[in-house]
Amino acid sequence: MKFHLKMALSMLALLSLLFGIGGSMLISASFKESLEQEGAAAFGNYRMAWGTLQIVNGLETYLDRAALSQTMKQLYQQNSTFWTSLRLSANGKVIYEGGDIQTTELQTDESVETSVPGDCLLHVLEDLEGNHYLVLSGAIETNGDILCLTTSRCISGLYAARDHQLNTYFRVFLVMCLLCGLLSYTVSRVLTSPLKDLSQATRMIASGHYAGCVRIRSQDEIGALSQDFNTMAEQLKADAEQRERYIEQLRQSVERQERFIGSFAHEMKTPMTSLIGYADLIRSGTLTQEEQAEAADYLCSEGKRLESLSRKLLELLVIRQHGIPLIPASPKELVEQFVRQLEPVYQEKGIRLSYDCKEGVCLIEPDLVWSLLLNLADNAQKSMENGGDLRFQQEMTEDGCLIRVLDSGRGIPLQALEHLTEAFYRVDKARSRKQGGFGLGLALCQEIAVFHNGSLKFANRAKGGACVTVELKGGRS
Repeated sequence: MKFHLKMALSMLALLSLLFGIGGSMLISASFKESLEQEGAAAFGNYRMAWGTLQIVNGLETYLDRAALSQTMKQLYQQNSTFWTSLRLSANGKVIYEGGDIQTTELQTDESVETSVPGDCLLHVLEDLEGNHYLVLSGAIETNGDILCLTTSRCISGLYAARDHQLNTYFRVFLVMCLLCGLLSYTVSRVLTSPLKDLSQATRMIASGHYAGCVRIRSQDEIGALSQDFNTMAEQLKADAEQRERYIEQLRQSVERQERFIGSFAHEMKTPMTSLIGYADLIRSGTLTQEEQAEAADYLCSEGKRLESLSRKLLELLVIRQHGIPLIPASPKELVEQFVRQLEPVYQEKGIRLSYDCKEGVCLIEPDLVWSLLLNLADNAQKSMENGGDLRFQQEMTEDGCLIRVLDSGRGIPLQALEHLTEAFYRVDKARSRKQGGFGLGLALCQEIAVFHNGSLKFANRAKGGACVTVELKGGRS
C-alpha cells in the first residue's frame, strides 16, 4: 500500500474513532441530563400529590375509599399535564386509577409499587408499543391502612429526541468521514509528493543519471531530507565526473603508450632494416669500393640517427625522474646567449633572429631550458623552408618567467594542435623524416615545462606562422 494511502486511512480512522466516541458521549450526557431533569420534575409533582393526600387525610379523621377516589380524581383532572397516569391502591386493591395508560401495563418482573411506608421507587418502563414512562411509587400508613400512590409520566419525547440526535449524528458522521477521507487523501498526496520526487531522482541516480535533483518545497524534515539528497546527488555527480575524467585520462594514457610503442617500433624498424641490409651487402664482398664507401656512410648516418633517438629518450627519462635541482638564473641572459650562438647558423638558412627580454632572476634548470629553446627553434626553422623571422620574447612573472617563440612559417594544422606534445607525433611525417626529426622534441619540451611546474601552449598567429608560449613556474627565489 502506498504511504500516502496509509496516511489518509490513518487520519480517517483516528478522526472516526475520536468523533465517534466524542459524539456518542455528548449525546449520552445530554440524554442523561434531560432524563434527570424529567425525574426531578416528576418527583416534585409526586410530592405535590402526596402532600395533597396528606392534607386531606389530616382534615378528615377517616375517609372512606370512595372519598379518596373522588379526591384523587379531582387531583388528576386539575394536574393532568403533570402525569400520564395516577394510581392509588391499598392492600393490593385499586382505589383510583386514571390516565391514558394503566399502570398494570407497565408491570415487569420487578414490582413498581412498594408497601413499605416512607419508601419511594423510581423506574423507567416501556409499554408494549415501545413508549417510555417515568414511574414513581411510594407508600404511607393512615388509619391502619397502607396507601400506595403510583404516578407515571411519558418520556417518549426524550427517547425520540435522542434517536433523532443519533440519526442526525450518524448522517453527519458519514459526511464528515467522506470529507475527511477526501481531505486526508489530498493532504497526504501533497505532503508525500516530495518523497515521490526523491524516489524518481533516486532511480535516475541508480541508472547512472547524476543530474537528478529535487525541488525543496518546505523547511521541515522532508525539506531537510531533500536538501541532504541534493547535496548527496551533487557529490555523486562530482565523483562520477571525476571518475570519468580519470578513466578518460587512463584511456588516453594507454592510447599514448600504445602510440609510443608503435611509433618507437616503427622508428627502430626502418634504420635497423637498412643497417642489416647494408651490412649484409658489405659482408658479401660484392660491392665496389665506391659502393662500400657509400654503404659505410649510410651505416654511419643511421647509427647517428639511432644515437640521437636514444639520447632523446634518455633525456625524457631523466626529466621525469625529477632529480635535478632548480637554481637562480637570469632567463634574459640565457635567451640572449642562445640567440647569439644560434644566429650564424640560421642566417645561412635565411632566418632572421631577434629577441625582446626583461631583467629578472627566477629558479630554473639552465641546461633543460636551453634544450627547450633549441627544440622550439628547430621546429620553427623546419616550418620556414624559404627563410623568415624567428623572434624570442621573455618576461618575468610572479612565480617564474614567460617565454614566447614566434615564427613566420606555415603554421600548425588545427587537428594537430592537441597532439603536438605526443612522442613520435609529426605534423608532416614525410617532411619531418626527411629533415631528420623523430617527433620527440616537443614531447621533451612539454616534460621540461612540467618539470618547472609550468605549461606549453601552441597557437597560430593572425599574420601567419605559429606562437609557442612557455610558462615556467619554478619560483623567484
